[in-house]
Amino acid sequence: MNRKDPLIWIIPLMLSALGIVVILSLTSVRLSDGSLSFSLGKKQAQWMFFAWTVMIVGSAIPLSFWRNRSGIFLGISWFLVWLPLIPGLGVGGGGSLRWLKIGPITIQPLELLAFFLVIHLCGVYGRGELKPFRAFILSLLLVGVLSVPVLLQPDLGGTLLLFFLAMGMYVGAYGFLLPLSAAVLLSPLFVFFAQRGYRQRRIVAWIDPWSDPADAGYQAIQGFVAFANGGLWGTGLGRAIQRSRFLPAAHTDFIFAALSETLGIWGSIGVLSLFLLWFLRIYIHFRRCDDRWICLVLWGLSLSVAVPLSINVAGITNLIPMTGMPLPFVSYGGSALVVAWLKTGLIIRAVREMGDSL
Repeated sequence: MNRKDPLIWIIPLMLSALGIVVILSLTSVRLSDGSLSFSLGKKQAQWMFFAWTVMIVGSAIPLSFWRNRSGIFLGISWFLVWLPLIPGLGVGGGGSLRWLKIGPITIQPLELLAFFLVIHLCGVYGRGELKPFRAFILSLLLVGVLSVPVLLQPDLGGTLLLFFLAMGMYVGAYGFLLPLSAAVLLSPLFVFFAQRGYRQRRIVAWIDPWSDPADAGYQAIQGFVAFANGGLWGTGLGRAIQRSRFLPAAHTDFIFAALSETLGIWGSIGVLSLFLLWFLRIYIHFRRCDDRWICLVLWGLSLSVAVPLSINVAGITNLIPMTGMPLPFVSYGGSALVVAWLKTGLIIRAVREMGDSL
């Protein structure tokens, strides 16, 4: 644990604890004998205990361990992303096969792939041997290869996540010019894929949810209703009207809307403020770091939280089409929670290794 800057782990702990409380209030079910069942909340608490253990282990392992084996870990995680496409192994949801069922446990391999992509690029860029243009082309090729099984699932949101992470890592190492140009040039390709299958329905729901309120636009509209119900101060825990009955994925992808209904606008602002404070603490260490590899680790791991956070909140507030991205540290889901806390452990380790004076 990092005693010099405990906010690095205290803030995620506050977010995860809040997530468990909200999940408990959203998913409690009254049984026939009159008692309440909190099975999903209990599962999330169990995952939290495991994630906390992973964070402690991650903070104890030298960063060189990850740098020296990043290519191997990236290859293994890419192999795992293919497995949901195999009949009997993949679990579907939202029109795609993103989850891998291993016995009683269901994981989303994309979480590991995104994590190890960041770690691998930290190592590649950290050596400082590649010229900017060559590094950019190789990064695009790497994302292209890694995205093949993600697109086949199909998961456009996951593909965008990998692309934005790779480009964000490049920005941290070389600057904005080439990634900005690539985003402009590749935007027609993403538009093309977005107009296929279930993704087209999400585009319709984004542009005009009320054109199909009972189907494509249903989830977006119910999210708006949750925000409206919450008002400034919220309905209170256990009193949310939407819950899972009216708001699909209220405890997973749409937990920010459910949280806003429960705690109100001030509650949602408080959650975003906690994230902002966490990023600010990491940025302070980043600015004081003089080791290129460690700087990129701090940059990349904070970026790997900021990107899904931005995609989730922007999708729920209808600023962009909804992509099914969980809210880091808060949403229900074991694999996302464990990987988020593993990132926290590595950030703690990075600050420790750089000998920060804070």
